Amino acid sequence: MIEVSHVSRLFGDFRAVDDISFSIQTGEIVGLLGPNGAGKTTTMRMITGFLDATSGFVKIDGTDVKDNPVETKSKIGYMPESAPMYSDMIVADYLEYIARMEGQDPAEKLPHLAEICGLKEVMHKNIGELSRGNKQRVGLAHALMNDPEILILDEPTSGLDPNQVSDVRDLIKKIGETRTVIISTHILSEVEMLCNRVIIISGGKKVADSSTEELRTHYGNTSEVMVLAGGTEDEVKGRLSTISGAAGIKVCSIDGKVQAAVTVEGNAEIRPDIAKACVEGGLPLYEMQLKKNSLEDVFKILTEAK
Repeated sequence: MIEVSHVSRLFGDFRAVDDISFSIQTGEIVGLLGPNGAGKTTTMRMITGFLDATSGFVKIDGTDVKDNPVETKSKIGYMPESAPMYSDMIVADYLEYIARMEGQDPAEKLPHLAEICGLKEVMHKNIGELSRGNKQRVGLAHALMNDPEILILDEPTSGLDPNQVSDVRDLIKKIGETRTVIISTHILSEVEMLCNRVIIISGGKKVADSSTEELRTHYGNTSEVMVLAGGTEDEVKGRLSTISGAAGIKVCSIDGKVQAAVTVEGNAEIRPDIAKACVEGGLPLYEMQLKKNSLEDVFKILTEAK
């Protein structure tokens, strides 16, 4: 369990993190989000013990990070966005070095990590020769070396190709079944796929902490039905205006057809009524799609206001 209580961090007169509190239970996969400069990386560094909090405290399983750094760090695997590695070392040699530094058996650890992190084909190469994606994989293997209870990942899929991204996501999901995982990323679709919960920081302050679905519900729950139909703009708008639950309608012409964006009132289900209105009006219905507030929409609402 991670407990962050009223934590602030100052760099001179600049307050990078301002009185942030949250707790994370074992088995949670939590997305830590925020615009550039919001305080995400500083928060992660305080959790890992790389930085001391100016005020407040961070505890790992009830143990204060500042008072017991060796004990708490032994429970954490941390992969920063640009993982520092020796570029002139061969991957296998580097991971063996890390294993011995952390008191692990290289003969046991390296084959397992090479398998799960997809490093088998590059174990003989110099780190400096690797692609960005493979360097990320080496960084992930480093973070997993001591089989940590807590895994903290800063932009874990940055530079990976689509197949590699899928592999890393599957690995994170598997790890999250028995461990606590914190992920910081700018890829919000990734957060929606991976995370049980989202913490959003803006201007050094925590502005949200809940599941993605609760965030959408709380911040507007706006949804639209996108309709592509035949007829004229006036005909389509006239027919759709009769539907109960349609809060607003915008229409435009596209390639001889009419596209209508119908704003839904509350949680009303209006798609059957749209189909019926089009049929009764003799208007061909080509497409209909429900669009709800995305995490990106919520992120903008919460961070642009700050």
